[in-house]
Amino acid sequence: MTPPIAVVGPTATGKSDLAVTLAERLGGEVVNADAMQLYRGMDIGTAKVTAAERRGVPHHLLDVLGVTETASVAAYQREARAVVERLLGEGKVPILAGGSGLYVQAVLDDLRFPGTDPEVRARLDGEAERVGPAELHNRLVALDPAAAAAILPTNVRRIVRALEVIEITGDPFSANLPVPGPARYGTVLVGVDRAVEDLDERVDIRVGRMFGAGLVDEVRHLEREGLRDGKTASRALGYQQVLAELDGEQDFDAAAAATAQATRRFVRRQRSWFRRDGRIRWFDGADPALAGKVLAGLAP
Repeated sequence: MTPPIAVVGPTATGKSDLAVTLAERLGGEVVNADAMQLYRGMDIGTAKVTAAERRGVPHHLLDVLGVTETASVAAYQREARAVVERLLGEGKVPILAGGSGLYVQAVLDDLRFPGTDPEVRARLDGEAERVGPAELHNRLVALDPAAAAAILPTNVRRIVRALEVIEITGDPFSANLPVPGPARYGTVLVGVDRAVEDLDERVDIRVGRMFGAGLVDEVRHLEREGLRDGKTASRALGYQQVLAELDGEQDFDAAAAATAQATRRFVRRQRSWFRRDGRIRWFDGADPALAGKVLAGLAP
């Protein structure tokens, strides 16, 4: 039987379409591994696959959280592994697809989750509000450079979590990140990337289409649903830029430009994250024979 497949790589490389094509040809189903696509209503800004784009292939772990809820890697690990194991039991091929590297790693590797201390967490949250994420990230750089390199300087929640773990365990947060070994379930990791200039252009086009398709109205709707109260959802690329303009000049052309710039930076961090994993077999997302070459690579 074909082993599970993880389709990973930077944003806008074509992972979603490849995952659907592989599922069609292998009798599989897609398991979302994009943290922001867990959220209901965050459709345009996350480039969530539409019903038409799914082409009848079942997708799992899309639209499972409200925007006020906080995405949890530990909860995702439990739920995604349960889905993968159920699909395997049914004789179907799970296709894990997404660009959230830590979420993919949580499914495939022995990623541990230390306990929490509400008092420490509350104090660090308060510091983050007072001094901003950059100062806390600088503290993390000094305490645990490996963890700091893997966490975006704007990701307040993960910075706070890393500092919390360091404080309550006395160990680096990065000590809880596994050294990749054989992937769980015998999963084959397929990486999709494109030339830097090509991908930058695709990001710009994608962001323009998102704003043209109604991202601002989507954010306004989600604002009424409590988006601003969501520690994770409110910081999603595109959403945070639109929220900032709703509070300011309401220059949504500027919001689009800021979103494209932030997404290009994010793509480079994603590329750096995934390129460290030597298990990934890399393919060119611009290759018209992409799916065929991936399938050929799966042959024993």
